[in-house]
Amino acid sequence: NFQNNPDERTAVEQFGKDDKYFGVCILMVTMPGLPMFGHGQIEGFTEIYGMEYRRAYFDEQPDQYLIERHQREIFPLLHKRYLFADVEHFLFYDFNTAGGVDENVFAFSNRVGDERALVVYHNAFNTTHGWVRNSVSYLRKTGQGDERMLMQKNLGAGLGLHTGAAHWTLFRDHISGLEYLRSSQELYEKGLYVELEAFKYQVWLDFREVEDTTGQYTRLAAHLNGRGVPSIDRSLHELLLQPIHQPFRELANGGMWQWLLDHRLKHLEAPLPEAVLAEFEKKMLLLLNAIKHMAGLTGDAPSIAQQACHALEVMLCLPVLQHHLDVADSTEDDAAVKYLTSRLYDDHLTWGALFGWLDVYALGQISTAAEPVLQSRQWIDEWLLGSILVDALRNIGVDATASERAVILIKLLTTHQYWFKDLETPEAQHKRLTQLLEDHDVQNWLGVNTFEGVRYFNKESFEQLLWWLFVTAVITTTAHPQEPPSVLDTGVIALHRQLQQWLRASERSEYQLDAVLTRDQGTTAL
Repeated sequence: NFQNNPDERTAVEQFGKDDKYFGVCILMVTMPGLPMFGHGQIEGFTEIYGMEYRRAYFDEQPDQYLIERHQREIFPLLHKRYLFADVEHFLFYDFNTAGGVDENVFAFSNRVGDERALVVYHNAFNTTHGWVRNSVSYLRKTGQGDERMLMQKNLGAGLGLHTGAAHWTLFRDHISGLEYLRSSQELYEKGLYVELEAFKYQVWLDFREVEDTTGQYTRLAAHLNGRGVPSIDRSLHELLLQPIHQPFRELANGGMWQWLLDHRLKHLEAPLPEAVLAEFEKKMLLLLNAIKHMAGLTGDAPSIAQQACHALEVMLCLPVLQHHLDVADSTEDDAAVKYLTSRLYDDHLTWGALFGWLDVYALGQISTAAEPVLQSRQWIDEWLLGSILVDALRNIGVDATASERAVILIKLLTTHQYWFKDLETPEAQHKRLTQLLEDHDVQNWLGVNTFEGVRYFNKESFEQLLWWLFVTAVITTTAHPQEPPSVLDTGVIALHRQLQQWLRASERSEYQLDAVLTRDQGTTAL
């Protein structure tokens, strides 16, 4: 019921501040009975407080790490005391190892209605592994007066699970947050296999059973092979998406992107290897055919793969593209060329984002959707392609935060890949800018925030966005099979002019979102 009181040494002196303390503390808060915390225990104080004390004699400061770990591991369990407080369904289990029962392992379960919990703690300075299978014997009335008899239950019965082979049990480890999948029949017959290092513990909650009528949970269990995952439901979804994920990973992975990065044209006279383009086109075609097969579509996969290959050709020529531009010798043309290369950094983040966008921007064209661009964007989320893109970025050295942000960029560039269409009038230009700034992905990228009732967006992020819109527009407008990528269409100059107008409009609005959206369409800024 308690780890220290005014007549004993403090908890921090007895158990320290690491796993042993928290393991014992978890036993205290998950067993029947009233758990009691000593004064200063959560803060890690070392002074023993007598009942007659009116004030502290030691000048001690709360241990913030200890407090935060209580908040993370202990306090949520205290909110579930209803699950642990009663004894009707409480069972204590032996922990069976190859050498017999390990008495240093405390294992017990409890339940209320359909809500269940299983707690395991290893109270020794070594590593152990074994099975939580059968409860220790306990007395139960026979129904004949006061007569009692010793009984045992296995883990499946203790948790109130089904015995059928088609039932699977899902549960979550409170400490790691990972979810696990086990056969309910196996929990009855073998129990639960557990590995624990010194003074480690696991608290399994959120038990739920599913009946596997299609075999999908059986396949997922074989795929996971006992390991925990952040979400069983997500993992099941990913398993169903394997026919698409496998070819997509062939395109979007660190090795492939690094290979493409190594073959950018850095010298004017260097040729672009045909093998690079052919390999990309082959993998893109495999992905498109997989999408066709899974979704029952009839799109022209070879044509789309060839289009993406031409886009890659332009992309790999970007470092030397300015030397091949067929533009007039004017100040405006020179500005467009300089703008194109101004943010084309020789880094993995920039090129990883370009390759990631290339891998997804044209996928929707394989469908019969009225707006293929929106189909491409939808599939990124629906098919969990964003997580694969994050992994690919991480594998080429981009940190986690930047990788997540790059995927936001890839999504919005996919949605607005044709932003430059139909901009002949100021009204059309304002409408397109409005569509852009009202997009959730764009607002996320721009860091839109509200201060004193006014919505603002980040200046640097907006400038970055305009450049990304420009460079992807250059790629898509010059990637034509009938024309070499060294030709920059004069329309690209108009794109640069348009983006500069939007940039001036944002400056005049002082980066107030609503001021840009409601600006008079007839002003010269737009």
